Amino acid sequence: MPAKKKQFIAYAATEAPQCKGRDKVMNTPPAFHQLMGRVTALIAGLPLDHALQTYLNQEIGPDSDLYQDIFMACRQGVADGWMCSRTGGGIRYGRVIKPDAGLDGFSVDVVDMTNLAGPHHAHPQGEIDLIMPLDDTAQFDGHGAGWLVYGPGTAHRPTVSGGQALVLYLLPDGAIAFTAA
Repeated sequence: MPAKKKQFIAYAATEAPQCKGRDKVMNTPPAFHQLMGRVTALIAGLPLDHALQTYLNQEIGPDSDLYQDIFMACRQGVADGWMCSRTGGGIRYGRVIKPDAGLDGFSVDVVDMTNLAGPHHAHPQGEIDLIMPLDDTAQFDGHGAGWLVYGPGTAHRPTVSGGQALVLYLLPDGAIAFTAA
């Protein structure tokens, strides 16, 4: 069993996480909403493009406290059952936050995928993905841990390979269009 998978299993069996440098436990939907507000405050009004992807990976990439806090909160939310509470096609998923003015209009979805491709969809306004591998070798659309940004009008078949990963999606106005191809 890969080391990260072992860490996740051990983690899920322990008490609720403490966010780094703070006493607040991040295991409730309202606390998660507040955490997401820290991300959207950094990106409000910025175009969804490669420059944003670079910025996010530099400022709040996998080695940052904010990335680690989000990862910890997602693992705990999944373990507690309020995140990724739906299943379909081998994917655990769920919209955690509907489009919200307090998050600059972004919605938040989280999926839990293992070695599979999800349904093809388009991003009318773009999509920001936070990739959180649960297995060391897991990748999402060919990318490891960190941020991936799809610009407006792009489309893909979201694919996790090399193991299991959680992927958080920020969608402007919650806009997503599932397509046949």
